[in-house]
Amino acid sequence: MIIILKPNAPEKEVQDLSSWIEAQNVKINKVTGTQKTILGLIGDTHKIDMEAIQAIDIVDSVQRVQEPYKGVNRKFHPEDTVINVGSAKIGDGNVAVIAGPCSVESEEQIIDTAQKVKAAGANLLRGGAFKPRTSPYSFQGMRAEGIELLLKAKKATGLPIVTELMSLAHIDFFADVDVIQVGARNMQNFEMLKELGHCDKPILLKRGLANTIEELLMSAEYIFAGGNQNVILCERGIRTFETMTRNTLDLSAIPVLKERTHLPIVIDPSHATGKYELVEPMAMAAVAAGCDGLIIEVHNNPPKALCDGAQSLTPEHFDRCMKKCRKIAGALDKNIGTL
Repeated sequence: MIIILKPNAPEKEVQDLSSWIEAQNVKINKVTGTQKTILGLIGDTHKIDMEAIQAIDIVDSVQRVQEPYKGVNRKFHPEDTVINVGSAKIGDGNVAVIAGPCSVESEEQIIDTAQKVKAAGANLLRGGAFKPRTSPYSFQGMRAEGIELLLKAKKATGLPIVTELMSLAHIDFFADVDVIQVGARNMQNFEMLKELGHCDKPILLKRGLANTIEELLMSAEYIFAGGNQNVILCERGIRTFETMTRNTLDLSAIPVLKERTHLPIVIDPSHATGKYELVEPMAMAAVAAGCDGLIIEVHNNPPKALCDGAQSLTPEHFDRCMKKCRKIAGALDKNIGTL
């Protein structure tokens, strides 16, 4: 249920109404926008009399919300959420660019790549330290050492770092990580999501390989319910019958999500396509479709990459991709990256 208040409602009356609602064991998410103030009611609202609330002088209208997700619902929060990570902004006309290798392989590799993606205009540095791999015999990442190297790259470039958490057993290693990524395989790891709801870091939540948009929003709701409202949604491709690409990039998810949630949306064309030559056109299409960010794999020597070299751009190709995306963003009156 949402309660829309009349403009300039006296704060004392708003507080009295809020206290009465909370006495019914219902939580309130108050959103004060430029046009109106909304009280979003979360919990069992069936016992609350809509007609009685509608009759209160300060109330403009009352609506029941049918969707199971509340906190991430645009009806509860009409204005877009903007996530600040260091000097980078994700949302509000800012298309953030997260770039870097699939996995951290050495100090030289991560720092060199970080310097080159920053020069091309990336806002944040990505790099896998703990790697989920289909085969138990594949490179699993440098783990804690990989995070240490990411922090060295951050010190060398100033770029905030984004890396994936695979298990809550590793959470202590992420104390200095700027954005914690929840990968597609953990999108419905509800115990992890609950715990991340209690932290104060932005969470980049990737859509699962075979999950619906509503399921993605419900996973985001788990984080919200714990108190962490710094959630970034990521479309990284879903599994379909198509075999020409690694996954199928669902660009229609951008306008669909924009309609239903206030959270920013990042697109991952690297994991979606699995082919470096497809990353640039899909990144351009994502910007044109209205995304709030891109996450792109860039490696300083893709043929020798220990993980996902086939979908990684060279720094030179990434620079060209950024220039093309910047033209599209400019046509939409948006800023992309740092240049």
